[in-house]
Amino acid sequence: MKENKKPILGITIGDMNGIGPELILRVFSDSRMLDLCVPVIYGSVRVLDYYKKILHFQDISFNLIRNVSEIKKNKMNVLDCLSDELVVQEGESTLIAGKLAFSALENATNDIFEKQINAIVTAPINKSNVTSFYKGFSGHTGYFAERDQNTAIMILHSDIMKIAMVTGHIALTEIKKELTTEKIMKSLEAFNRSLKSDFGIDRPKIAVLALNPHAGEQGIMGNEELQVIIPAINQVKTKNILAFGPYPSDGFFGAQSYRNFDGILAMYHDQALIPFKTLCFENGVNFTAGLSFIRTSPDHGTAYDIAGKGIASEASMRMAIYAACDIFEQRKAEKIESEVLKS
Repeated sequence: MKENKKPILGITIGDMNGIGPELILRVFSDSRMLDLCVPVIYGSVRVLDYYKKILHFQDISFNLIRNVSEIKKNKMNVLDCLSDELVVQEGESTLIAGKLAFSALENATNDIFEKQINAIVTAPINKSNVTSFYKGFSGHTGYFAERDQNTAIMILHSDIMKIAMVTGHIALTEIKKELTTEKIMKSLEAFNRSLKSDFGIDRPKIAVLALNPHAGEQGIMGNEELQVIIPAINQVKTKNILAFGPYPSDGFFGAQSYRNFDGILAMYHDQALIPFKTLCFENGVNFTAGLSFIRTSPDHGTAYDIAGKGIASEASMRMAIYAACDIFEQRKAEKIESEVLKS
C-alpha cells in the first residue's frame, strides 16, 4: 500500500436492519468528511441504496468497487461482500443480516492484514445472528484478537475519560475466575502502551478500580483486591507504569476522581460501560488497543427500535472516524520520530 496523506478507512456496514447504514450515510452526507479520509464501505450497495432512498439522501453517490485498488479518493467507495439476495427488515434480527455483517467484517479484516486499508471502523452488529456464521463469536474485540493473535483491550474514550476493562463480554458469574494478577498486569501494560503511542500521553496515570464494594474492606467483602489486584499494581510499578488503586468505583465516579487520571482500568464490562455511557454516550468511541492495526467503533448497539426512522444520531460514528484518523496520524508521527532517533 502506498503512503497516503489521507488514511483509507475500511468501514463495516454492521447489521443492515439496525442503524449502521443510516449512520454511515449521515456521516458522509457531509462532504467535508471526504477531505479527512478515503472511506471503503464493506457491505452492500443495495442496502445503502435502500436507506438512501427512504431517508432522502439523494445527494450521496457511491463508487462500487471489486477491490480496494479501484477506490476513488473523493467518493464513498462501496465493496459488495455478499452475493445473496438481501431484504432489509428494519428493526428485526435476521440470519441474512448476520451473514452480511460477518462477511463485511471478514473482508475488511483480510484487507487490513494485506495492508490495503489503514484502519477499520465497525458499525454495530447483533452478536446472536453473527454466531450462526462464526461459532463462539463474542464480539468485534474477541474476533480481532483471535485473528491478530494479540492481547486486545477495549478502551472507551472521549474528551471526559478513557476507560478500559480487564474482562469483556462474559457473564458476571465468570468474572472472578477470569481475573488473575497476570491478566490485570497484561491489561495495564497494553493500556499504558496505547495511552502513549495512540494518544500521545508521555507518562500516563492509570486508576485501577476494585472488584468488590468498598474495595473489599480488607477482605471482609472479598479478597480479590488483596490477593489479585494489588499485587498486579505493585508489579507493574516496577516496570515504570504509573498505576494507582484499587478504588471503589462508586466513590471514584461520584467524586469525579476520573478527572485526575489519564486512564481508568475497570475489572468488568458494566463497571466501565455504565459510567462511560452515562457521561459520554453521544460522543464516546470504542477503540481496540493491543492489535497490530487500528480499530474503532461507536459506543452503542444496533438500536433496532429506531432503525430506518431517520432519528439516529451519527455523533458517535463520526467521532469513531475522527479517532481512527487521529490514531493513524499519531502512529505515523511516532514511527517517523523512531526512525529519526535510529538514524
